[in-house]
Amino acid sequence: MPDIILKSNNIVKSYKNSENVSLQVLRGINLEIVENKISVIIGASGAGKSTLLHLLSGLDRPDSGEVIFDNRNIYSLNDNKLAQFRNNTLGFVFQFHHLLNEFTAAENVAIPLLIKGVSLKSAMKRAEELLDSVGLKDRLTHKPAELSGGEQQRISVARALANNPSIIFADEPTGNLDSANGKIINDIFLELRDKYNKTFIIVTHNAELVKLADYVYEIKDGIIIDNNEPII
Repeated sequence: MPDIILKSNNIVKSYKNSENVSLQVLRGINLEIVENKISVIIGASGAGKSTLLHLLSGLDRPDSGEVIFDNRNIYSLNDNKLAQFRNNTLGFVFQFHHLLNEFTAAENVAIPLLIKGVSLKSAMKRAEELLDSVGLKDRLTHKPAELSGGEQQRISVARALANNPSIIFADEPTGNLDSANGKIINDIFLELRDKYNKTFIIVTHNAELVKLADYVYEIKDGIIIDNNEPII
């Protein structure tokens, strides 16, 4: 049996529209995420993929249901403890890199470590190692405006790895890239899975990334309709 690192039980989430009418986005999501594998979530636009990602990662709270990590419902934590859990345990890569323009590549990668309380010297050393691992050893002192979109996204991947997270969440990580740079990101994810046993939960429309996944889950009408066996 595969090791389950994260589990959701009957996640329900609604939002109110501009007319104050409640719209149910997720209608009871039960999902088990296998450790050291790439799990991809797909579905039509508006199906609730990003909403689910935010709930699984503690970026938002569900109306009901629970998300279990390390035998604990993460939503039993207060907001401060939940934020601490995210920074210490999870990594995030979004479609837009969200780098801080006034800081260098290395400084951007070091930020999660500094928040955790790591010394500046140690944080910068770790940042340099991570940037080297994503092929950006020669871009340490460059600021985001001096880098291509693909390079900026690789920096965001390095930043996601800063605290050696148990799970990396990625929301359309190649959605803003051309095919060549998208392939570079896909290859980095594969290497991180295979070489470092990293666990990924990825929302994507990228067909090539879907092909590389170990598990693919489809959301339709607020539920998971394709809870499958491993692809590999």
